[in-house]
Amino acid sequence: MKKQFISLAFATTLALPTATLATNGYWSHGYGPKSKSMAGACVAMAFGAMCTASNPGSLVLVGNRIEAGGALFLPKRGFTADNNASPIGPPNGPASITPGEYDSGNNIFLIPHFAYNRMIDANSSIGITMGGNGGMNTEYDTAVFQNFGNPMYPKTMASSPTGMDLMQMFAGVTYSRRLNEQHSVGIAPIFALQAFEAYGLEPFTSFSKHPDKVTNNGHDMSYGAGLRLGWLWQVNDRLNIGASYQTKLWMSDFEDYKGLFADEGNFDVPANYDVGFSYKLTPKWTFAFNYQGINFEGVNAIGNASDLVFMPGTTLLGTEDGLGFGWKDAHVYKFGLQWEYNPEWTFRAGYSYASEIVPSTQALFNVLAPAVVKHHYTVGFGKKLNKDHEINVAISYMPNETVYGSNMNTGPQTGSIEIGMWDIEIGWGMRF
Repeated sequence: MKKQFISLAFATTLALPTATLATNGYWSHGYGPKSKSMAGACVAMAFGAMCTASNPGSLVLVGNRIEAGGALFLPKRGFTADNNASPIGPPNGPASITPGEYDSGNNIFLIPHFAYNRMIDANSSIGITMGGNGGMNTEYDTAVFQNFGNPMYPKTMASSPTGMDLMQMFAGVTYSRRLNEQHSVGIAPIFALQAFEAYGLEPFTSFSKHPDKVTNNGHDMSYGAGLRLGWLWQVNDRLNIGASYQTKLWMSDFEDYKGLFADEGNFDVPANYDVGFSYKLTPKWTFAFNYQGINFEGVNAIGNASDLVFMPGTTLLGTEDGLGFGWKDAHVYKFGLQWEYNPEWTFRAGYSYASEIVPSTQALFNVLAPAVVKHHYTVGFGKKLNKDHEINVAISYMPNETVYGSNMNTGPQTGSIEIGMWDIEIGWGMRF
């Protein structure tokens, strides 16, 4: 029965799409309900198999476990184009977006997770973890860039809808080992699958190195791998210190969109790292802190500037120094609190703050990916059903954040991008 359940949970995780988890850029603020309910501050915690997503060094401390669940992710994103464009449009003046407020469709997503850990002996374990990222999902039911096309060349006239969709799935196989009473380490090869689609970007094909590989080519797939390393130090019975580092995930190129992304379709997953501590204030109360860095600038398709000026005869898309999203590296500060109320009930809360990822000068093309959330407020609880089974719930609220800006390609026109979201996750865990 147990093997049948593991197979079902694993297959379900593979089958469900993992689009849109735009909380820190397109990085989730946590993985699994325990982590999310503490705003992701779990690099120095060891309370479940999903912790390996933050620190593989903790897995040997959690014992034999199975965990599965899903998050209902509810983002609301859009942008506003102000009514202050140049009265002289193309070809003698700058293009502009038709004034108005634009709301993206696709506001409900199901994000699954699965984790399994088995002790090899008293000092080592091996586990499997699966989860997803996303965040570049938008769909506007209008031709947003209709004023950017050239009527003399019908192929450059924008179609409707406008938007893009990025889906990512990660699977990690973790080996974790206890070195002594205080120190444990872990290593997790990570395998990744990405799918991407863009639509409604026809006006920009004439500025691409590969004009037929910019937009409306359906979903394209990308595969790759990388490595995550983790260390946990149990300083004493109250203080833990943890750290982990994930290499860049080197991915195959999006061949069908090599005319859109810099480096001819390269879209590696950025390197990232965590460091933090947890401290037992009392036997029942634990405080945790994490710092997380995400190196978005290390991937040209994400970090290259998006405010390049489109001039006739220039090639700005698909080249090494071509247009990106202009994202800055993320610096995230996470705070979590856990209260073990009694043997059956545990309550958790958290808050995190992320630095500005999208500067105001980069707002125009980030109407397609308005990853501007900064604050996360989280709560959750765990309930033991019996000595082996438990359920955990996390509720995360990310208040609406707005970035105002302008772009040289739209002349005096200004505008803003915005996003706010809710995330509700339920998970089941079993010791065996």
